Amino acid sequence: MFDSRLCLKFGDCIRNSGGRIWSEGESLVIDRENITCFDALRDICPSKALTIAGENMSINSIMNEIEKDIPFYEMSGGGVTLSGGEPFTQDGELIELLAELKKRNIHISAETSLHVPWENIEKCLGLVDVFLADLKHTDPEKFAFFTGGNTGLVMENFRKLDNIGAEYVVRVPVVPDFNFSGPELRSIIDFASGLKNSSEIHFIPFHSLAKEKYQLLGKDYLYGNKRNVEKSDLAAYVEYAERKGLTAKIMN
Repeated sequence: MFDSRLCLKFGDCIRNSGGRIWSEGESLVIDRENITCFDALRDICPSKALTIAGENMSINSIMNEIEKDIPFYEMSGGGVTLSGGEPFTQDGELIELLAELKKRNIHISAETSLHVPWENIEKCLGLVDVFLADLKHTDPEKFAFFTGGNTGLVMENFRKLDNIGAEYVVRVPVVPDFNFSGPELRSIIDFASGLKNSSEIHFIPFHSLAKEKYQLLGKDYLYGNKRNVEKSDLAAYVEYAERKGLTAKIMN
C-alpha cells in the first residue's frame, strides 16, 4: 500500500524491490503483480508511505496470538471469527487451525461466500460452530456479470448446510446497482426463509469507507460516486424478512 502524501523519496523501497518499484518523474511506480520480496519491503520505508498489509504466519504463531484473548472469550462468550478472503480455500492449513482451536474449546465462526466446492466445506463440519454465509444474489446472470461466479453453487451449498442441520446466518451485502432493489432483496429473503433451518438474516449496507484503501493499492474504486445505503433504506426489508419468520438485523 502506498500513500504518496507521506513519501519523502528516500529511495529505500526502490533499492530493495528487485526492480519492481521505480520512479517516473515525481511519481513512484509499483509493479504489484510481480512483487515477491514482501519481507524485504515490510519495514523499509522510514516515513511509512509504503506498507505491506498482511503477513505469513505459522499455525503456532496464530495460536499464540489467539491464546492471549482466551480470558476475554471466556468472559464474553465470544471466540474466533475466520474472515476473508475465503477461508474455505485454505484447505490443510485451515483444518489444522480449526483443530487447534477446538482443542482449546474456542467457539469458531467462519465468514464465507460459500462459493467453493462442497467438499471444502464438508471437511470443516463439526469444527466450525457457525457459518456466516453471504447470499449476494439469486439471479445467475446478474451474479455472474458482477462477480464472475455461480450463484447456483452458493445456493446449493446453503441447501446442503441446511439439510445437515449446520448452524448458519444468511448475510446480505446490500450494494447499489447490484441487489439494492425490492424484487432482488425480496427474492433473497424468500430463498432464505424457504430453508427449513434458517432463522436469521443480516443486511450489510454498502458504504464507501474502502475508497482510500483502493487508492493506496493503486486501484480504481468503481463505486466511489455511490451514496451509502442507510439503515432507514432497509427497514422495509427487515419487516418483510420478519414476516417471513426470520430474525433480521442491519449490521453496522
